Amino acid sequence: MTVADTGAEASLKIQFNNVRASGGNNLTLKLFTSNTTPADTDTAATYTEATGGGYVVKTLTMGSWTVSIVSNIAQAAYAEQTWTFTGALTGNPDVYGYYIVDADNVLITAERLDAKFTPTQNGDILRVTPVYKRSKGTPT
Repeated sequence: MTVADTGAEASLKIQFNNVRASGGNNLTLKLFTSNTTPADTDTAATYTEATGGGYVVKTLTMGSWTVSIVSNIAQAAYAEQTWTFTGALTGNPDVYGYYIVDADNVLITAERLDAKFTPTQNGDILRVTPVYKRSKGTPT
């Protein structure tokens, strides 16, 4: 998972200055269909959001994340999210990954799937577990 510079800045503003997105505290999970490898300089505009095929965004409610230390890396994990498609997407047919934005559509983080996913028929399912990691150094 890649934390975008914009996401790191938003996180620091929340943590140290209590400045939050004007649109609210929840985050939004979206799927992207652009063949993009996430980079820290990305913005939300870098990604092409999936459309059609029954796709809907997922709201990630603040206070519902599990925060822990895994292999000496602090992380926040959200419950697995499931998309059940009704058929093919109407834009690019392939899902390459997911990205998370705040309520002002500021990119927080993005992750590419291990392999692209192409829904083609009613009932095709994609599952992802969003995890936001903050490293304090070299993981063990």
